[in-house]
Amino acid sequence: MSPRFEILKETKIVGKRLSMSLIQNRTGELWRSFMPRRNEIQSKTGTDLFSLQIYSEDFFSGDFNPGGVFVKWAAAEVSDFDFIPDGMESMTIPEGLYAVFSYKGPASDGPKIFGFIFGEWLPESGYQVVSRPHFELLGEKYKNDDPASEEEIWIPVRRKNETKP
Repeated sequence: MSPRFEILKETKIVGKRLSMSLIQNRTGELWRSFMPRRNEIQSKTGTDLFSLQIYSEDFFSGDFNPGGVFVKWAAAEVSDFDFIPDGMESMTIPEGLYAVFSYKGPASDGPKIFGFIFGEWLPESGYQVVSRPHFELLGEKYKNDDPASEEEIWIPVRRKNETKP
């Protein structure tokens, strides 16, 4: 599985967020609170949803710690922040280079695909992860744990010999 590379333009999102770890995964709780309210978001630019993670700068350095805390968002892209529903927040994803993996399969196979990306592809790629949000773009072909489900996995990267993100 090889990625395509894209420069994501600055992107505004509105949604809900929770702190969690891989050991204390609260993804289901987050999405159960977001989905019934997603249509309250105004100025949406489309129907795709973002499952976005914000990791600390040292999250991927050293030994992997599945108990490391990160922030996860369930959100939609918007054109502006003029109206943010009660209980939701806004965030801007900065512009930058991403390795984009097209994934087809059940969400429950996530550990396998992320294991491949970070354990096999990344070390051999000539790229390194940078400190920007990671996200999965969930479009109309996303069907959660269905084997026919499709999504895009966006990993923020830069070439190993570059000094700026």
